[in-house]
Amino acid sequence: MSENAHDTPAASVTAMVDHVLALAATWTAWDGTPAPVDDRVYTPHKAIRRVADHMIDHLAELEARLAGEEPRPDHWHASAITTEADRAPFTEEDLDEARSRLTRLARIWANRLDALTPEQLDHSPGEGWSFRELARHLAGSTYYADALGDLS
Repeated sequence: MSENAHDTPAASVTAMVDHVLALAATWTAWDGTPAPVDDRVYTPHKAIRRVADHMIDHLAELEARLAGEEPRPDHWHASAITTEADRAPFTEEDLDEARSRLTRLARIWANRLDALTPEQLDHSPGEGWSFRELARHLAGSTYYADALGDLS
């Protein structure tokens, strides 16, 4: 997913979550077979976990950099592992939980990004991508949902 000239960084993040949740709405039909993509396998729970973890990880980075701190390194196993919880059936209740979790995270991101000046977005403090680039990178989290695709 890419940011076009009319999108804001916040819109990129919220559009990513909308895309993920639109696909997740079809995952209650998942038959339990993990989807192999590249050198990994994906399940509905794993896709949601990875999107949420990615959002949390980079939000922690953004906040640390704004506070003048060194971001703490993450210790996620990321998509390299598939946990037993990842293999569980994906129910309507799981979809409700994913909607609550991801839409709240998207609002936190959108509120934070919208509060930044263009200067802060493009010349962000600390080492790493600018916050505009960070939002664009985060929008690529659609990868995890696209790995499973539409299961309807």
